[in-house]
Order: sequence, then structure tokens, then C-alpha cells
Amino acid sequence: MGGLRKYLQLQAQARSGLSSGLLVWGLLAIVFGTLTAAFVLLIAFIWLAERYEPLIAASVLAGFFLLLTMLALFCLLRSRRRTIERAELALAARRQATWFDPKLVAGAVQASRGVGWRRLLPLLALGILAASLGMERSGPKREGDSEQNGGHQLARAA
Repeated sequence: MGGLRKYLQLQAQARSGLSSGLLVWGLLAIVFGTLTAAFVLLIAFIWLAERYEPLIAASVLAGFFLLLTMLALFCLLRSRRRTIERAELALAARRQATWFDPKLVAGAVQASRGVGWRRLLPLLALGILAASLGMERSGPKREGDSEQNGGHQLARAA
């Protein structure tokens, strides 16, 4: 068992380059980078405080970081929305592509020949009903979902 674990560890290291030394140096880089940023901010504060007043210097730096925070939140929400839209489109395309799978169509034709259409139709109707109920229940439920929003999603999928 130890040989398999060592093999998998070496495979992971070969692909990612991760090691304990890499993690230590990365942690040190993060700590020293944070300290450098703190000193740069201290320098900026001292420079602004000498040029203006300490209260104005603190207000300018606070406003700058507030602006950066608002920009980051805007980009975060925009990226989240884009990810949701891509995932919804991919799911819609996947649902539609399943029905046109050649293996599924060939299997249905073969089953209809073997069993006969009269016996297969009730089973097919039951299968479609179960699949549609499953898709409806497995879909994401969000507050405020309306018919208009559902129509908008279908329009985007098409």
C-alpha cells in the first residue's frame, strides 16, 4: 500500500510541482509581501500627513481603499453572474443534446422493433413523464423566479 501512495505522491508532484519547500517559500513570500504593502501604506500616510493634515491623509487613504473595495465587489458580482449564465446555458444545451443522442435514438428504434409500438408507447410516455418531473425538481429554485425569467432563460438557451 505504501508503494501505491508513494507513486501517487510522485505523480502529483510531477504534475503540479508542489513540495514542502515550495509551500514554505510561498508562505514567506506572502508574509513579506504583506509587510511591504503595510510599509508602503505607512509611507503614503506620512507623506500625505506632512503635505496636508493627518486627518485628511487618513481620509484620502480610507476613500482610496473604499473605492478599491467597491470596484472589487462590482467585479465579483459581475463574474458570479457570468458564471451562472454560462452554467445555465451549458445545462440547457446538455438537456437538449441528450434527446438527440444517436445511441438513444438507435436504442429506441431497436426496442420498438423488438417489443412493438403498441406495448412501447405507454412505457415511453411514463419515461418522458418521469424525466420531466425529475428535471423540474432538480432545477435550481430561486426566490423571485417568474414566468418572465423562465422565458428569458429559454430565449438565451436558443
